[in-house]
Amino acid sequence: MRSLKFPALVAVAAFALSLGTFAKDFHSANFDLSQTAKVGATVLQPGHYKAEWNGPDNALEISIVQHGKTLATTQGKMKELPSKSPYAALIIRTDNTQKLDEIDFANRTDALLLSGS
Repeated sequence: MRSLKFPALVAVAAFALSLGTFAKDFHSANFDLSQTAKVGATVLQPGHYKAEWNGPDNALEISIVQHGKTLATTQGKMKELPSKSPYAALIIRTDNTQKLDEIDFANRTDALLLSGS
């Protein structure tokens, strides 16, 4: 009987760890910036970034991370798209501020609206 408990315990632990990994991925996504843009007071250079967010969908804390280092933080909210975005897209203001306003992620029905940019 004891030998049956150990494999079951291992299976439950593996399942719990996989849920934690899935949850973290659900609240983060990668994006590529092809031009300079501001998030808050920080000017981001072209490159590969990760957006990470926490909180309720209408009051998110958003961090922009590159190489494991948080470069910018801002507030924002989730936006529901009518269908899955076929590709990643960034909406950047075309005025003098060049602020990053929205991040749409490929194959997802939600997007990030950055309110503090």
